[in-house]
Amino acid sequence: MSFQQINVENYLVNAVTLFRDTWGLLTAGTSEKCNMMTVSWGMLGELWGEDCVMVFVRPQRYTKEFLDANERFSLSFLPKGTQSKRVHGVCGVQSGRDIDKIAAAGLTPVPLEDTTCFAEAETVLLCRKLAAQDFEPSGFISDIPHAMYPEKDFHTLYVGKIEQILVQA
Repeated sequence: MSFQQINVENYLVNAVTLFRDTWGLLTAGTSEKCNMMTVSWGMLGELWGEDCVMVFVRPQRYTKEFLDANERFSLSFLPKGTQSKRVHGVCGVQSGRDIDKIAAAGLTPVPLEDTTCFAEAETVLLCRKLAAQDFEPSGFISDIPHAMYPEKDFHTLYVGKIEQILVQA
């Protein structure tokens, strides 16, 4: 399979259902050493004059180490189906500290400008980090911390500039 680049203005997608229903593989690191995780929380939009994506990562996730150490990351969205369920079953539950998630998920890594995506993806967003900010309990104005963070493991919000959008050719 091969990818072709499309202009961000031609990427017509419902961002809510993209993250909520399709989920993505957030990947950081090079093809020699990378890690990925399933993300179902995210946002697409314009920020600071740039086309951006926002993703949220808990501190204990191994992928966070790669995000913090690297300038670029990718979001790979697989077509819905059996393979997607199997991949997210591995990448959303298992840790790359303990297993080779790429092999366990049956994925084919594709090196891309200082990061990695996967040949099985239907769509890939190639992003450059613009900001990272830890959520603080004092920043919430509702009971979200009690409901969503019983372990007090607050997410880090990463804002990435979308540099390329790749779709299956």
